[in-house]
Amino acid sequence: MESRDSVIAALESLPATVREVDFKQRGYHLEVLLEPKRLRPFAELLRTGGFYLSFISGLHVRPAIEVSYQFANHDFPCRLVARVEVEKDNSLPTISDIFQGADWHERETKDFFGVIFRDHPNLEPLLLAEDMADLKPLLKSEKTLKDRSAVMRPEENEEEKPSADAAGGEGA
Repeated sequence: MESRDSVIAALESLPATVREVDFKQRGYHLEVLLEPKRLRPFAELLRTGGFYLSFISGLHVRPAIEVSYQFANHDFPCRLVARVEVEKDNSLPTISDIFQGADWHERETKDFFGVIFRDHPNLEPLLLAEDMADLKPLLKSEKTLKDRSAVMRPEENEEEKPSADAAGGEGA
């Protein structure tokens, strides 16, 4: 990948929903919405395209916890944020074997939000003491939990979440 346009084309072929945003306003160039089953192919694509992982974090909103991944590239100006809703069992596949730096980020996200990263080689507590493993300090109570639309910018509320139909069906 040599330009933002080539990144967009490659990501849309996954398929993924890709949107260009104002870097001065957001601090990144592209927003990507992914289904959980597209996360590993997405990470592999970025790895081979010369991107590096900046961070992984969670956001507890209704209807599901959302995990955000930020990547950047040294070869040309391109920072992107990918968002993935956790699956019904509160899990996502690990990318720690694709990006070594994901190891600690995934462990921290598990500590704070309870997200299980399937096939992670060492999903042990990172920041919380072992006797606090059930704490999950960044999970909201049902009373304080907000809908995703209440915490996002208005233009983000207009976009559609990727669906199985838009993503080429279940088997794609």
